Amino acid sequence: MEQEATYRGTVYPWQCDHVGHMNIMWYVGKFDEANWNLFARLGLTPSYLRSSGRGMAAVQQNIAYRRELLAGDIVEIRSHLLELKDKSIRFRHEMRNAETGEIAATCEITGVHLDRSQRKSTPFADVIRETASRHLAEQVDV
Repeated sequence: MEQEATYRGTVYPWQCDHVGHMNIMWYVGKFDEANWNLFARLGLTPSYLRSSGRGMAAVQQNIAYRRELLAGDIVEIRSHLLELKDKSIRFRHEMRNAETGEIAATCEITGVHLDRSQRKSTPFADVIRETASRHLAEQVDV
């Protein structure tokens, strides 16, 4: 089963650097937007995070840049849940040029589930774990 995109957008001229391609700060920003769409699919919606006093924090992020993106390019990110632990998740984003299908960059992130009032990691709620597990299982079958 193909995973639905977690981000779609375009590269604007002001996002490009002196070399003429999208600056790295914008890759990070687009990956961040994909994070929140992935989290919502797992049940970590804005409503859940606000009402439960929970949050998510990235503790590791590794980006590989493969192809440049230029002003006007259409960008699509698809995300895959790689690992689910008691208090953390690890996932991978693939950013593609939507016109050519070429992978422009990949980003692997480890995120931790937080209790915002105590400012420390906390286990995922059972309902979040169950939803995330289904997404993890889908990726194994692909």
